Amino acid sequence: MNASARPDIPQDVALRAVEWWMELQSGENTRAQQLALTRWCAEHPDHERAWQHICSVSSRFRGLAEATTGNAGAGGTAAARAALTRPGLARRRASVKALTTLLFAGGATWIAGEHVPWRAWSADARTALGERRTITLADGTRMTLNTDSAVDIRFSNAERRVRLIKGEIMIATGHSDGERRPFIVETGQGSLQPLGTRFGVRQQSALCRLDVFEGAVRISPLDAPGLAPIVRAGQRARFTRDDVSALEPISENDAAWTDGLIVASGMRLGDFVNELDRYRTGHLSCDPSVAGLRLSGTFPLSDTDRVLDTVARTLPVEVVFITRYWGTVRAARA
Repeated sequence: MNASARPDIPQDVALRAVEWWMELQSGENTRAQQLALTRWCAEHPDHERAWQHICSVSSRFRGLAEATTGNAGAGGTAAARAALTRPGLARRRASVKALTTLLFAGGATWIAGEHVPWRAWSADARTALGERRTITLADGTRMTLNTDSAVDIRFSNAERRVRLIKGEIMIATGHSDGERRPFIVETGQGSLQPLGTRFGVRQQSALCRLDVFEGAVRISPLDAPGLAPIVRAGQRARFTRDDVSALEPISENDAAWTDGLIVASGMRLGDFVNELDRYRTGHLSCDPSVAGLRLSGTFPLSDTDRVLDTVARTLPVEVVFITRYWGTVRAARA
């Protein structure tokens, strides 16, 4: 297979984009390198498209690293540094080619083992980056898809099943068929059976998050169905294929995305930036030196650039863009 899975991005351009990405992830980039990257992106539309693609896909790499290591950005940084420090030009080139294949040809498979791109593209319902969509199912259930989400819908005489392929959904169940035709939400980690309720489900790489706003939902992890805990209104649980976390409290603010908003109440800036990044093309990160700052307010998801301007006016930070698709929130310069 060609290292680039996209026919509109030549292989040599993809390779060079990966080299730029490696240099930025290494933590040793300079202002001169950043300016050189900006000039390279401006040289040709293929360069800009390649960089936009790599920023988008590498953010998924970061999400996987967070879920598996608990360290934001660990996967990208470790991979880049390992490639840059491999002895010998030939070995370094081999590393660049391997990363190019991963970032361009295989990057979209990081989110979960079986969540390959074609499954999302062929889904019964899906949304683009930054888009939300509400649909009404045959039984009257209302389902809202958040940004970059996809679901399959399978209603039969035996059950009503929604499979979350990627992203996040909010469900308000319609009329109940009782035990005759249960309503089931299937994820990569297990299944959820609501007991007349309103609840949100978010796929997060190797785990899934359940927020219950009304009623109750039973969790059945794929490899440990005997656990089967019931999560009630005002509670959150995260679960993997064989375990369920301790319950946490939630508030109605956690459902604000259905109205196109992020409502922050003393929210860590790092968490806020990670959340905002889900609604933008490219890559947005927060420097660790300011990640612990606290932010409060109501912010519209329809204009994330405006949100970033507001954050910069509210906190002692600035937003620096190396290119239009690669931005960092960092401490403001005096």
